[in-house]
Amino acid sequence: MHFLPLLLLVAGSVIVAGAARRTPVPAPLLLVAVGLVVSYLPGVPHYELDPEIVLPLILPPLLYTAAGDSSYLDLRAQLRPVALLSVGYVLFATLAVGWAAYLIVPGLPLPAALVLGAVVAPPDAVAATAVARRVGLPSRITTILQGESLVNDATAITAYRVALAATIGEGASWTGAIVEFLVAAVGGVAVGLLLMVPIHWLRTHLEEALLKNTLSLLIPFVAYGLAEWVHASGVLAVVVVGLYLGHRNWQVDFATRLQEEAVWKMVAFLLESAVFALIGLQLPVVLEGLGEYEGLRAGWYAVAVFLVVVASRFVWVYPATFLPRLLSERIRGREDNPTWKGPFVVAWAGMRGVVSLAIAFSIPLTVNDGDDFPERNLILFLTFTTVIGTLVIQGLTLPPLIRLLKLPGRDQRAETLAEANAQAQASRAAEARLDELLANERNELPPPLVDRLHTVLERRRNAVWERLGAVNPVTGESVDDTYSRLSREMIGAERHVFVKLRDGRYIDDEMLRTLLRRLDLEEAAVYREAS
Repeated sequence: MHFLPLLLLVAGSVIVAGAARRTPVPAPLLLVAVGLVVSYLPGVPHYELDPEIVLPLILPPLLYTAAGDSSYLDLRAQLRPVALLSVGYVLFATLAVGWAAYLIVPGLPLPAALVLGAVVAPPDAVAATAVARRVGLPSRITTILQGESLVNDATAITAYRVALAATIGEGASWTGAIVEFLVAAVGGVAVGLLLMVPIHWLRTHLEEALLKNTLSLLIPFVAYGLAEWVHASGVLAVVVVGLYLGHRNWQVDFATRLQEEAVWKMVAFLLESAVFALIGLQLPVVLEGLGEYEGLRAGWYAVAVFLVVVASRFVWVYPATFLPRLLSERIRGREDNPTWKGPFVVAWAGMRGVVSLAIAFSIPLTVNDGDDFPERNLILFLTFTTVIGTLVIQGLTLPPLIRLLKLPGRDQRAETLAEANAQAQASRAAEARLDELLANERNELPPPLVDRLHTVLERRRNAVWERLGAVNPVTGESVDDTYSRLSREMIGAERHVFVKLRDGRYIDDEMLRTLLRRLDLEEAAVYREAS
């Protein structure tokens, strides 16, 4: 892809994603829709998805950010449903969709049909997390969907490789398939385990935040590349490293965390926007090679495969939810009895995305004996229609479905109370430490500064409680909101004076940057307290 088309893709997708924030439509859906329309406008460059770019260059950072934002403890608590979906369901969907395609499409060999099944089997990490954040799913369901989407790509890629080997004539057996899956899974986890401790050591021992954040940008590519080099799962290696570093992120200094959060938010926003726009822009590429399958027959195959993909998820999710409870008394005693509503949402939230398309585009043109790969263009078309169908139909209907089912959302009051209690305990510890330090004559401070330390501590302790408190009858603001607004106004006044002094040559630009950074950190602290 040349520079100008790449620039147009990134700029256009960012504009559409920004506009989506002002509409009720989730950004992924609007980006796909705009990409579909734009792909046929005159003068639009020809975009073709390159799996050599998507899999090693786009997938690792997206997985890394998703893993870093996930909770290791929550994922461990939901390990059974996550494993049943990310491994069990992907393998089941591969077989179900593959067998259905074999029966539906005349002349499609079973191994090639299983290639299609493996390609469309994994729900997409980006789509799942983007929609889950937007619609406010209950925390348990969000954890399950995020956990599934972190691992299922590894299962699907391994299943794809086995089916592809059988199709192109390299031979494959059930024993070989199981061994390859275990090697990829165990190897990927092992690479992640080997990398996570030394990487974390570097992050905590490098002195400059800039170096640490440069290292942070390299981490997902190093983990993915090293794992793939030893023929293991790069996806699992990235996820393991991301989960560990996210769990230990509190041990990194504040400057690194502030920079890292801003950098990765920007990277994820750019990549997610470009990825969904690319999905829509693939339509001309896919349709060009359909040939004999154009028209109603191709449409029938697309509808049939889409329905099998959706139905197979329901067929798997409900038994995977309720059978373990029926078979294990320990599970019944440890977990609440689920209703039918939660599994229904999990089943309906299986949107497919760019990973499926990237894998499909990596299918070789020929098999080992030189013949064309059987029905390659049809597989590409069915992958594309399945991705678009799940994103548009399921993505658009998921928010009203959640409202219709009246699923309990996150309990904001309970979360605020938990936050307030945690802050109260931390404040007591900080106050005791402050008294201990002030008792030492080496730490003597003037009384106004001692009072200021106590005031700041009390402010942090009371800020969370004030979010539950009274509202100003004039402005409608809480005490916390008013405090934050006044703090920002004061900081703005200081900032204006500093700029005026620089313009009058009383201070130089270097001093201005130093003073503004100090104010920026104070404003960031006020913002984080209020958010």
